[in-house]
Amino acid sequence: MKKWMLLGALALTGCAQITQYQQAVKTPAPANLQGYWQTSGPQSGLVSDQAIGSLIISAEGDTLDCRQWQRVIAKPGKLTLLSGQYVNVNKQLRVMPLELEGDVLHYDKLKLKKVARPTLECQQALEAVSAQPDAVVIQNIQPQLMRAVFADPSAPQPVQQPEPTAQQPASQP
Repeated sequence: MKKWMLLGALALTGCAQITQYQQAVKTPAPANLQGYWQTSGPQSGLVSDQAIGSLIISAEGDTLDCRQWQRVIAKPGKLTLLSGQYVNVNKQLRVMPLELEGDVLHYDKLKLKKVARPTLECQQALEAVSAQPDAVVIQNIQPQLMRAVFADPSAPQPVQQPEPTAQQPASQP
């Protein structure tokens, strides 16, 4: 009896499975989903309290899931309608529902709010996706946060003047 109830419930939920990225039909985004979405503050869906999650949705239905902390991981995808609900399907075949509640977008354990423009790193990831349209993931962008930590050792370093010692008097102007 339980098996029959479970099968009936599965049939009613309209389970559909996407087995190839090309199967997902790119759907133009409704106006309320288009734009740049970003987390603010700590979120349980991110690896660190300092991490930032972004989702970029174009009017045509192209998406870019961009996460940044110690490195940037950006995954291109597309918006599609699956069983009457908008979902993001990335090129790794991960299907994540989008649920808009007021001005908050719920996506992959994140709560995102619309922002005027993406972070510099996500802008760079967008450019990288344009240059590499077949890329499944973009991971070669260094976050601004880490540039100060991992400075280029070949870059010129500021010259420090030695401190005067007790035996050597400071020069007088």
